[in-house]
Amino acid sequence: MESGGGISDAELLLRLTKRLRMTPESAVQIFRYALIETFWLSLPLLGIGFVVGIAVSLLQVLTSIQDASFGAVPRLAAFLVGVLLALPWMTTRLIAYTVALLGDFGRYAR
Repeated sequence: MESGGGISDAELLLRLTKRLRMTPESAVQIFRYALIETFWLSLPLLGIGFVVGIAVSLLQVLTSIQDASFGAVPRLAAFLVGVLLALPWMTTRLIAYTVALLGDFGRYAR
C-alpha cells in the first residue's frame, strides 16, 4: 500500500498479471504501466537536464560566451552525477517492476 491509501504500480501490475489469460486489455495495461515506469525512471534525469540547461543558458547570456563546449560539458557532468545519485533508486524500482511483471509468467505460457 502507498502512503496515500492507494495501491502501488507494482501491486496493480501484479493483480493484472494474475488473470488466467492474456487479453488485449491486459496487454495494453501492461504496456501502459511499462510507459509509466519509464516516465518515472527518466524524470530525475530530465529534471536535472532542464535545471542545468536553464542555468548554463542564463550564464551564457550573461557572460556572452557562445562556445558549444561551454554548454555541453556542464550538462554532461550534471547527467553523470545525476545517474550516479539516482542509480540505486532506479535499480530498485526497475527490479520491483520486473519481478511484478515476470513473477507469474507461467500463466501466459499456456
